[in-house]
Amino acid sequence: MGPLWFAPPVYVKRKRPGIRNGVSHVEGAAEELLAWDTKGPRWTKAVQSCVDARGQDVPHEVREAFEAAAKEANVYLSPE
Repeated sequence: MGPLWFAPPVYVKRKRPGIRNGVSHVEGAAEELLAWDTKGPRWTKAVQSCVDARGQDVPHEVREAFEAAAKEANVYLSPE
């Protein structure tokens, strides 16, 4: 099975200043989440959404959970 894509991408900060990453699929969201230092309740929900999405076709739910977790962890960037 290939990546489960979602749109629009969720942009997040990288550890290096000035670098941003546009995440647009479930696998990329999972990789990003595992690299974060801040792991609050929304992080837990986003990780669980990534796991659950593998058995279903619900990438939009992963996108919503990932965006909420990015905002909670203060790594969310506006798409502009």
